[in-house]
Amino acid sequence: MTIKTSDFDYTLPPDLIAQTPIEPRDHSRLLILDRRDGTLRHRRFYEIIDFLKSGDVLVFNESRVVPARLYGTRAVTGGNAEILLLQKLDDGTWEALVKPGKRLHTGAVIEITGGNDKLTAAIIGTGATGTRILRFSDEKLIPKLGRIALPPYIHTPLADAARYQTVYARTEGSVAAPTAGLHFTPELLAAIRQKGVICVPVTLHVGLDTFQPVREEDPQEHIIHREYGVISEDTARQIALAKAEGRRVICTGTTAVRTVEHAATLNMPPRQFTGWIDLFIMPGHRFRIVDAIITNFHLPRTTLLMLVSAFAGKEFIDKAYTEAIKEQYRFYSFGDAMLII
Repeated sequence: MTIKTSDFDYTLPPDLIAQTPIEPRDHSRLLILDRRDGTLRHRRFYEIIDFLKSGDVLVFNESRVVPARLYGTRAVTGGNAEILLLQKLDDGTWEALVKPGKRLHTGAVIEITGGNDKLTAAIIGTGATGTRILRFSDEKLIPKLGRIALPPYIHTPLADAARYQTVYARTEGSVAAPTAGLHFTPELLAAIRQKGVICVPVTLHVGLDTFQPVREEDPQEHIIHREYGVISEDTARQIALAKAEGRRVICTGTTAVRTVEHAATLNMPPRQFTGWIDLFIMPGHRFRIVDAIITNFHLPRTTLLMLVSAFAGKEFIDKAYTEAIKEQYRFYSFGDAMLII
């Protein structure tokens, strides 16, 4: 099957791009896509429990967003400097954009201060696209001294930084939220567990490249962004057992999908995993693990839109997006959700 990037384009009225999160979290709208009969149903997110059943394994990405924008000064000259973290490479080491880029080269040091805290970022290398590789003196200070970097399509300041975190976020390392999980509340999660659904974590640290459109017309020429992922031994065991017993594995977000499907390309049944994930899921992909997906509405021409099209079928996704626009659903990070079953 030949696919083109332009096949995944669509026009969205700007006023449907959600600028603020809905309150409470679980009152966002939920569009149910049933692959068995091609029907669409309109619900509220808290009603998702009606579509879950005892024995389902629900996979969450527990990565926590770090405040990725840091303001400081250049150690030698005292001039202003700005850092935008893109991706964690290792403990204390990040790929980032820096300003002023023309004056900040390998060997330069940026100092970030706040109260009695002081953090230094030494530039130790350059990336292929003009980025910088930074080594931080104390990575634990980043959440204290940094500011949340919202996606570029959100122009309204965030009143509460906690609203750009999932309620189950644990492991710091993302610079963008795994947004499908933003709809869950502690009360909804408790009710889901009470129903007999098995909730398991994975980790995939989300980079800002996740929002970038595919620029090549042949998507197979696109180099997918790498992200660091972890699947614990217990999570791998729960997923393997569910698959062996014919129970559903439901992923919360495309990041969870990529994590478990990547593990399945290495071993089946999947095993404990730690490492880089660069799986590009497009139409034609054979899903080995995932039986259902909870996801938000994605930007045009992105790998994320291609992923959900691979899972549900492009015509069905086109139908769902047309319906969502007609019904004035809210789109993107702070927008409404879909459940594809």
